[in-house]
Amino acid sequence: MAQQNNSQKTREEKLRELQSAGRDPYEITKYDVTHSMSAIKANYDALEGQTVRVAGRIMGKRRAGGLIFADVLDRDEKIQLYLKRDEIGEETFNQFKLETDVWDIVGAEGVVFKTVAGEISVNVSSYTLLAKNMFIPVKANEWVNNQVTDHDIRYRQRYMDLIANPSVRETFKKRSAIIREIRNYLDERDFLEVDTPVLNTISGGATARPFVTHHNALDIDMYLRIATELNLKRLIVGGLERVYEMGRQFRNEGMDLRHNPEFTTIEIYQAYTDYEGMMRLTEGLVSTVCEKVNGTKKIMYNDKEVDFTTPWARMTMKEAVKKYAGIDFDALSSVEDAKAALSAIGIESEGKNTLGELLALAFEEKAEDNLDGPIFITEYPVEVSPLAKRCPKNKAFTERFEVFVQGSELGNAFSELNDPDDQKERFEAQVKAREAGDEEAGMMDEDYINALRYGMPPTGGVGIGIDRMVMLLTGNTSIRDVLLFPTMKPVEK
Repeated sequence: MAQQNNSQKTREEKLRELQSAGRDPYEITKYDVTHSMSAIKANYDALEGQTVRVAGRIMGKRRAGGLIFADVLDRDEKIQLYLKRDEIGEETFNQFKLETDVWDIVGAEGVVFKTVAGEISVNVSSYTLLAKNMFIPVKANEWVNNQVTDHDIRYRQRYMDLIANPSVRETFKKRSAIIREIRNYLDERDFLEVDTPVLNTISGGATARPFVTHHNALDIDMYLRIATELNLKRLIVGGLERVYEMGRQFRNEGMDLRHNPEFTTIEIYQAYTDYEGMMRLTEGLVSTVCEKVNGTKKIMYNDKEVDFTTPWARMTMKEAVKKYAGIDFDALSSVEDAKAALSAIGIESEGKNTLGELLALAFEEKAEDNLDGPIFITEYPVEVSPLAKRCPKNKAFTERFEVFVQGSELGNAFSELNDPDDQKERFEAQVKAREAGDEEAGMMDEDYINALRYGMPPTGGVGIGIDRMVMLLTGNTSIRDVLLFPTMKPVEK
């Protein structure tokens, strides 16, 4: 710790000396950059011998006699600054040597050239200190190969993580590329991107516990949205036909490697299609984005190959439970038989009182983790699918799928329920569950029922977890590694 404090103290003294000498870096308002580091490297033949102005953060600094070498990083790339005492002058040379430290931000002007070792560099004729880094962590357990490895520090101080760890910067650049390609895919197919409210007077569109806040002017409690579904389907009623929204959702639930209280999803709705159409849209979107961003439809995740080449595998929930839990629900005649079958394989089923609920429980407990995928699991029980249209041939099940990859749900889709009377009955069942103590159950949305009475065409809808998609396509196994600012418990707690 003493070494850490001395490092900070030395930097503070340097800053005060600069300020006393009238060279306060914080009084500089701008620095005109002519070229990025990557542009210089990509266009070296054209830029050799040309004067450029660059700026970035010093990532490494070393001296060899009358030479100083400094590796400076901008958004994308590092380049070497080359300062020669005999050319730049004794005073400027010594100022750079004494005033600048690793992680300071500098601007530099000079000529593009290659060193004897063949490294593309800028032969500096002048420099400007633009910001002083006042602190570098030096505790041994925070650094491995010059990279920050302490996860708590990385997530709490993402700015430092981005500076120190090149792989982290690449993850978030790729996240941006993934989001851009998703939009491109949908825009090319005539989908309209829209915005719907984050604050709502009821919580709806999903089964989840909401965050509650209070609107002072209206003196009412409001809910941060847990889904965008109901508002987007109102737009389908209004005739927009193909809509999507990408944005934050908020669910007041637990946190683990796959869950954060605020997360990003995309919900997509298309009139005149069904959940089969949503399967084709989903597999086409994910496989195309994977290829655009990674150059291939195959990735390695958790040391296993995942092939997003279409078409993807399909299996009903009953088939999955029979395969992975050994229970054939078609052979069960009562709830009591199903409870006994679940108990025999160690699944507690208290509070589950229908065959559909028990089937869904068996799937969650025994099948999900075994699904390497990508695979569509179809035909969910109506009890756990309050917004999905019933299967025409078996009214106990719905035209719904979830898509799984490596045991993790990536997306959820329906043939959307458009019968207002059926929808009202399902809302009423959710209200009863909520009154019985289920904080995740939905609420009655009379206006949505009213919207359905105007007439909603047959519609397919799908929601895809953007964070989980980014995890897959960047090879990260924790959601915190793909969120710039994941939710963290305050340090004092």
